[in-house]
Amino acid sequence: MLLGCALPNGMCGEGVEECMHWTYSCPHCDAALNPDTSIVLRAAHDGTKMLIGLHPQPGNYEVELPPGGAMPPGTRWDISCPVCDHSLVSDLSDELCAIDMCSQEERHRVYFSRVAGEEATFVVSAEGMLTDHGVHTDQYLEHMVHLKYMR
Repeated sequence: MLLGCALPNGMCGEGVEECMHWTYSCPHCDAALNPDTSIVLRAAHDGTKMLIGLHPQPGNYEVELPPGGAMPPGTRWDISCPVCDHSLVSDLSDELCAIDMCSQEERHRVYFSRVAGEEATFVVSAEGMLTDHGVHTDQYLEHMVHLKYMR
């Protein structure tokens, strides 16, 4: 899983401090999802429910879990907003979730895999894809190209 702030010129490559000017929010209720250095989301799978903290930097797939929490690799999680409880599963792919990230001047959509252990994150603007991160991006890129050009 996830994510982070990704400017086209790579300004955020230095670390979390560089990314903190971005606010991550729910695309449904616009609630802020990063009250501190983590992006907080609700995750559920097979009767297990918990809040998780995702690292805000793209390409960093660290996930903070509550004590005793586990996300076994390959498990598919229902990810939702902790404020409005709306599902964050995207229309783009059933395997990707979407949240918004914005600063005063820019707004982007961030897509990330909801499969534990899978590394695939995409930062998209109105003009198109800005960056992609992770070793599992190819399967999604092919699907996105198919949707856009092979209708």
